[in-house]
Amino acid sequence: MSYYTYILFSEKTQRYYIGSTQNIQTRINRHNAGATKSTRTGRPWKLVYSEKFNSRSDAVKRENHIKKMKNKMWIENLIKEKSGT
Repeated sequence: MSYYTYILFSEKTQRYYIGSTQNIQTRINRHNAGATKSTRTGRPWKLVYSEKFNSRSDAVKRENHIKKMKNKMWIENLIKEKSGT
């Protein structure tokens, strides 16, 4: 079973949301449906980054590492590195 760490971006609020899940598409749909209180105001959310892991624990560790950076510029550089631009 695969697990993912993901970053969503809201054009409306110009903010990023970092999370982890087993099914990215289902999770994004929940965020965009307003099922997650912390992301309701930023709808619609767009997936801008994801990493695949073999265990939930590794995905959560990566999520926490990204969250600890607390730096929009660092997150944007991470996204750029992944996209190759």
